[in-house]
Amino acid sequence: MTGKIKFGIVGGGWRAEFYLRIAEAMPERFEITRMLVRSEEKGTALTARWGVPTVRDMEAFLRSRDFAFAVVSVSRSVCPDYIAALAEAGVPVLAETPPAEGLDELLALHARIGAAARVQVAEQYLFQPMHAARLAVVRSGKLGEVSHVQVSSAHAYHGVSLIRQFLGLGFEDAVIRGERFSAPLIGGPGRGGPPASETVADSVQDLAIFRFDDGRAAVFDFAKEQYFSWIRSNRLLVRGGRGEIKDDEVRYLADYRTPLRMALTRVDTGHGGNLEGYYHAGVTLGAEWAYRNPFAPGRLSDDEIAIATVLARMGEYAEGGPSFYSFAEAAQDHYLSLMMQQALETGETVRTKAMPWAIRE
Repeated sequence: MTGKIKFGIVGGGWRAEFYLRIAEAMPERFEITRMLVRSEEKGTALTARWGVPTVRDMEAFLRSRDFAFAVVSVSRSVCPDYIAALAEAGVPVLAETPPAEGLDELLALHARIGAAARVQVAEQYLFQPMHAARLAVVRSGKLGEVSHVQVSSAHAYHGVSLIRQFLGLGFEDAVIRGERFSAPLIGGPGRGGPPASETVADSVQDLAIFRFDDGRAAVFDFAKEQYFSWIRSNRLLVRGGRGEIKDDEVRYLADYRTPLRMALTRVDTGHGGNLEGYYHAGVTLGAEWAYRNPFAPGRLSDDEIAIATVLARMGEYAEGGPSFYSFAEAAQDHYLSLMMQQALETGETVRTKAMPWAIRE
């Protein structure tokens, strides 16, 4: 897509600030033309900090429309109403994850907007640099057909999304078993920054096994402290018939008697005597680029790079480009996540079934 991408935002919470920071960091690429924020006080503060006009209701938001699409960044309990209202007004929608609270709400939203609504979902994890590099390796065929993944990198629907992406799944049914346990952990930083004092609390670990009908399988393993903790790391394993990825290490066969082993290596500028400025350039695998940051030299975190990628793709989609993460994809991720939670909470084996949004071959 050429030219600046202009979009509006519905909502003014902490997640909306990701979009505001990205637009501020790359004004030549992105512009937020207006925000719908119900609170007069919050709207005034946002305008003062970010310079973005705010309005208080949907009628004002849609009046003299000056954006290509709208980002819906509100709580999941009210998200469906905003998605539907914008879709019914003919506005392409980029909805935050998940697009609805529970299964009943997902089904109701699907029935309301239909398959033709121009709705995409801002699932960003597959676009984070290291995950994008790993997915590039998987899709290159180096590992052969992938049959098994173990994901310990994100919670709930985000983790399920990575499972489906690395396995190359569509809307296959699954049998899910789960275990939940806890252990004490010293508190670490959170969204507000480093801890003010030493605390100890139970860390809850969720472990679930997915067996899909076509024989592929996955292990979901996550504790929420992995997002911020200094002493809890993320892990990832992807196994195919010709090789595997273990975290940042790739092993595969050039032929049946020639094993290759190399690392996925981050390339960040600004170290030592490098004077390019500090930014993420990409990820290499041996002599090849597995991933190149399309927003270099912008100083963005990995998650911000991923969200900027979603915005760029949404800009293309709003102009008639391809779907990149449809409502159906996001609904399936959330549905599998809800069924996983049921298995974890009850200790019973759960079998999923085809949902109305499922696209079957």
